[in-house]
Amino acid sequence: MKQVRWFDRLDGGSVLCRTCAHGCRIGPGKRGVCGVMENRGGILYSLVYGKPAAVHDDPIEKKPLFHFLPGTTSLSMATAGCNMRCRNCQNADLSQMPREQGPIYGESVLPGELVEMAKKLQCRSMSYTYTEPSVFWDYAFDTAAAAKKDGLKNVFVTNGYFSRESLDAVIPVMDAANVDLKSFREETYTKVCGATLRPVLEAIETMVRRGVWVEITTLLIPGLNDSEEELKDIARFILGLGPDLPWHISRFYPAYRMQDRLPTTTGAVKKARTIGLEAGLHFVYSGNAPGDEGENTFCWKCGRLLVARIGFHVSRNDVPNGRCPQCGTEMAGVWK
Repeated sequence: MKQVRWFDRLDGGSVLCRTCAHGCRIGPGKRGVCGVMENRGGILYSLVYGKPAAVHDDPIEKKPLFHFLPGTTSLSMATAGCNMRCRNCQNADLSQMPREQGPIYGESVLPGELVEMAKKLQCRSMSYTYTEPSVFWDYAFDTAAAAKKDGLKNVFVTNGYFSRESLDAVIPVMDAANVDLKSFREETYTKVCGATLRPVLEAIETMVRRGVWVEITTLLIPGLNDSEEELKDIARFILGLGPDLPWHISRFYPAYRMQDRLPTTTGAVKKARTIGLEAGLHFVYSGNAPGDEGENTFCWKCGRLLVARIGFHVSRNDVPNGRCPQCGTEMAGVWK
């Protein structure tokens, strides 16, 4: 347990959490929406600092990041808790643990120990992922700062629901991010995720403007966010940030509290990918579709195959220096 950085004391012993976009007002003895920050005696504490519930060395492609050190591994960690309540959550056993199971589980591992573990496993980066790093902001920040000093890169896999203050503070130690853009409709965010859209869009814009390498993922859910109109809206938003920003469109599988829909077809993913490419985006990828052509990276100018993938495995990488070997066009990303 550790006092968090972003909070204000209020009258009556309550506190205002300023870590994420919810801005929870938390009464004495109560927790915020995330379930892992608790008001004790007018001080807001993180209940998960130094208590990762999951630690693995993953391919960077699993984040997914396709233009950031391809073929390398990233020490990936998460604590319990989340500031969204997505009905389709793929990691509900971790993200919703504090709400639905009560006690918070996790091993005792300090930031420096995680960095040493990453170095021992020859990982090139640290990833804060699986649940939502903004709810374990203090732990992620301290770990990222230590990793940065030891020459490791930092990756945040996030729903983007930071407060402006906490995002501004963490960006100096953030090298790359994959942001989950769940929909382009306020109603979907409200009803399905228990959040709002605008802070997510603002976080993406801020990261890009501040020089973080950003890739975006949209889980394509039948009948929810897969209309041609909405997909075109997402594509236009991404294009406004730059045509080189990669967009991952992933297949949905029934999970958690969304068991009433069929899995997304590969045809639907291909159609969505086509919409993105026709909008002018240079890199649109198929996710959860092993063997699909949309997993590969092609030169947007001459069409040459540059990076071949099957699932999370890179079988070919012809852009070690960040340029197409055939036409010389620079490929956006961090390649070495």
